[in-house]
Amino acid sequence: MKQSSVKSVFCRVLALALLACLICPITACPAAAEEPPSFEVGFSPKGKSLDIILNGIDSAEESILVAAYSFTSKPISTALLDAHKRGVSVRVVADAKSNTSQYSAVTFLANQGVPVRVNDRYAIFHHKFMVFDDRHVETGSFNYSAAAVDRNAENVLLLMNVPEIADKYAQEWKRLWNEGKEVKPNY
Repeated sequence: MKQSSVKSVFCRVLALALLACLICPITACPAAAEEPPSFEVGFSPKGKSLDIILNGIDSAEESILVAAYSFTSKPISTALLDAHKRGVSVRVVADAKSNTSQYSAVTFLANQGVPVRVNDRYAIFHHKFMVFDDRHVETGSFNYSAAAVDRNAENVLLLMNVPEIADKYAQEWKRLWNEGKEVKPNY
């Protein structure tokens, strides 16, 4: 799907949800009973991109699905481990070539009991997204790495209260997970 089509679909979903909340009385409208769709945007270097991702992880109550290209960020891997320890189902699928030749966050998380798989079916597994609680999606160019925070021009978009969009990302994540190979603890 072209980027303009994705943007158009998101704008329509957001507009319909907001319109439903304006038209329906609060007691009669299920859409009004839930939080309306919203978003946060961050840029780097040294912007608020990392904070947006960490807040998304810290806010998760039930599940976090992660798809990652380069994954070496200590703050993100530590936040995911903390979520796992508090009972959130955390699962990671990552690019095999970028994450198996060194000690990466993928290895760290697998060694801590977080389910991790690597996918080697593509020239580059270039995804960078997370799905939180089947409702929220973090996406953008931001690799989960220190370079993305301090040196690269990157972006993060966190879409909140968008279950239809989250479902599309979760479906893609599940497809990639099913293609992946388990990363077993190495100690």
